[in-house]
Amino acid sequence: MNAIEFTDVTLALGNRTILQDVSFAIREREFIGVLGPNGAGKTTALRAVLGLVAPRHGRIVVLGRPPLPGNPAIGYLPQVQSQAAGTRLRGRDFVAASYHGHRPGLPLLGAAGRREVAAALERVGAEDLARRPLSELSGGERQRLLLAQALIGRPRLLLLDEPLISLDPRHQTAVVALTRSLQQELGITVLFTAHEINPLLGAIDRVLYLGLRQAALGTVAEVITGPALSRLYGMAIDVVNLNGRIFVMSDGHDLEGSAHRHDEAHRHA
Repeated sequence: MNAIEFTDVTLALGNRTILQDVSFAIREREFIGVLGPNGAGKTTALRAVLGLVAPRHGRIVVLGRPPLPGNPAIGYLPQVQSQAAGTRLRGRDFVAASYHGHRPGLPLLGAAGRREVAAALERVGAEDLARRPLSELSGGERQRLLLAQALIGRPRLLLLDEPLISLDPRHQTAVVALTRSLQQELGITVLFTAHEINPLLGAIDRVLYLGLRQAALGTVAEVITGPALSRLYGMAIDVVNLNGRIFVMSDGHDLEGSAHRHDEAHRHA
């Protein structure tokens, strides 16, 4: 069975069409890298899977059913996260907050809830972070706790929206490796959005690349090509392979790297 199916789907925000007549199918237990230029619809596509954005046209099926907001079978790590990172909230309480759907205040859990939180912390190797306040944790350590949050309820589908933002290359590698390990161990489907392909190389099964309201789904070798990306960017694209890294180039500029730097500058500003 497919985990996600888009059939002739059109997604729009207000008067702006994000994706138009897009069709693709993601199989169960696949690790999919979701890429594309800024504004291509990566986050909107995830929100449609979550049932938070209804298609203007077409049909979406998630785990055999229409998208359902609050579906406990889906774990979600959003791109825009709470400001809890600057607080004295302990790691265990931060993870436990998702047990009842991020309700305000510190959670009061029974024995089953405490076991679930402990299991989520153990899965991501964050037991030592349970008693530490978030304000004392590194970006990579906080991402482990966010991933633990997304695993509460033992989901079958995991949606991770830009979990590598603000992380240095070492922590990016660790987050990707951890996600791949969890995906294989738990037998779940993962959609992992990112600015560039390189941190995901060797981990993902296929790539879903969005651009110009269209989508291309396939292996890295099938999708990350000059002709395929030229169609999605609407301009001439060269794909350069150098020392095991892939560069998406136009007129001598690295488009994926430039997008990442622009986003970082915007966040810090």
